[in-house]
Amino acid sequence: MAPSWRSWLANEGSKHLFLVFWLSLNVWFFWKTFLLYYQGPQYYYLHQMLGLGLCVSRASASVLNLNCCLVLLPMCRVLLAFLRGSQKVASKKTRRLLDKSKTFHVTCGVTICVFSVLHVAAHLVNALNFSENFNEDFLALNAANYRGEDPRKLLFATVPGLTGVIMVLVLFLMCTASTYAIRVSNYDIFWYTHNLFFVFYMLLMLHVSGGVLKYQMNLEEHPPGCFNPNKTLRENMTVPKAFEETFPDYATEPFPEDLSVPEPFVQNNFMRICSEEPKFQSHFPETWFWISGPLCLYCVERLYRYIRSNKPVTITSVISHPSNVLEVRMVKDDFKARPGQYVILHCPRVSALESHPFTLTMCPTDTKATFGVHLKVVGDWTERFRDLLLLHSNQDTEILPIFQQRRYPKLYVDGPFGSPFEESLNYEISLCVAGGIGVTPFASILNTLLDGWKCYKLRRLYFIWVCRDIESFRWFADLLCMLHNKLWQENRPDYINIQLYLSQTDGIQKIIGEKYQALNSRLLIGRPRWKLLFDEIGKCNRRKTIGVFCCGPNTISKILHKLSNSSNPYGTRFEYNKESFS
Repeated sequence: MAPSWRSWLANEGSKHLFLVFWLSLNVWFFWKTFLLYYQGPQYYYLHQMLGLGLCVSRASASVLNLNCCLVLLPMCRVLLAFLRGSQKVASKKTRRLLDKSKTFHVTCGVTICVFSVLHVAAHLVNALNFSENFNEDFLALNAANYRGEDPRKLLFATVPGLTGVIMVLVLFLMCTASTYAIRVSNYDIFWYTHNLFFVFYMLLMLHVSGGVLKYQMNLEEHPPGCFNPNKTLRENMTVPKAFEETFPDYATEPFPEDLSVPEPFVQNNFMRICSEEPKFQSHFPETWFWISGPLCLYCVERLYRYIRSNKPVTITSVISHPSNVLEVRMVKDDFKARPGQYVILHCPRVSALESHPFTLTMCPTDTKATFGVHLKVVGDWTERFRDLLLLHSNQDTEILPIFQQRRYPKLYVDGPFGSPFEESLNYEISLCVAGGIGVTPFASILNTLLDGWKCYKLRRLYFIWVCRDIESFRWFADLLCMLHNKLWQENRPDYINIQLYLSQTDGIQKIIGEKYQALNSRLLIGRPRWKLLFDEIGKCNRRKTIGVFCCGPNTISKILHKLSNSSNPYGTRFEYNKESFS
């Protein structure tokens, strides 16, 4: 099926166009800085000493400043949640760009790694040139103390060099621990190493305060390549063509005949005369301007989040569901959330520093303050958390009353934070596809519709849930049945279209229990035929825009993404959204 350019632009095109724009911006920034240091007269003597190493190191540093400035902004979760939920961002397309915050964060991180390699390589050349091109006439400009000084002393015995080496090690740890293989196999390593970013930024502020690279201050009194009649500063100095037209002739009379004039300094029988020695000064650390704002914003947000989540929640009940799924219901003063949002749970008895995001499956309303999450017990953190919550972990189901609260460990909730699934209620038609425990963001939406659906824009919901075992459907079977019965009573049975798929079967083909009769008729064996499903939905909703929301395995996500970008003969446009914790 050929791609629809309109659908491609709505789903993937905006991201690709932005990535192209971001790459072009970095390349342009690099090139403009490179030309500044290559042609700038204030860097003439430094360029003569270091060559292209100066230009490359400063150009890459400018790109690093830009990316180190912006890489923190996508991690300001409170700011993103505010923008998503406020009227400041009224356009749905603009709000969907906020869903790419993680992609932008990764893009900035990769850019930092690439240009850091270039920056380090250039400074290795600079350290060698400082040693080999040492000149006693420019002692203030030299980073080396004498000709032939070991370049390793510049790397390990100076503040800029030593901080640079440590930053490379920190960046290497953060980069390697961020790979998909490590994040999947051991999330703890990723989490702990990623928090080294604070060390990286502190070292970065020290790194740029060394003032190793300097510029010339007195260009009018000492134009580059000028001749001092009292003292020749540099012998046999050649002037690049780039500087020949930069400065006018400073002498209005021919050079005295009794003094010999080096041929390269002669220009139309006139000579540029300098009146004093060159003076050099270190730049003010521009990096401080770049990173101070975002770093302060991030620190203020983290402080706000710490204060907001400092009071532990009250756990009202804990339910152990089939297939190693745990439901935790709790209350907290002044806690408000929208369906589709997620929170970050922190239990000090499980881990003093570690915390994890979980999608809300139940949001507080005007009539009830309870909210809850469902979590799959996989990994050390969730296993320890389950053992602390359940008095008898071998029981299938256990609901503990609130008067036994003293048995529960302290649990802190940070959030809520925004996610793409908030938009599911802002479409007239939405297609929600869940794989296994990926049903959690849709559970809060279904709970919200159960409380009342007429106040939302949504008028038709296609809900597809794929599970491997029949018991997994029990997680929200009661919720689905209650919503189904409510819509039938209100004469809107077409409001929600429920399809349950059992991808693996052991002979049991029904959800046991008379109260689940409504779901038994919607239970299908096998995997969904996605193309036929999209064709059917497109045919029933001609020339309309449908929001596609997916939370599940990457295989399903890729198929839905591809189908959303494909054209159809019905003029229906599918806009794809995917869960992505930032």
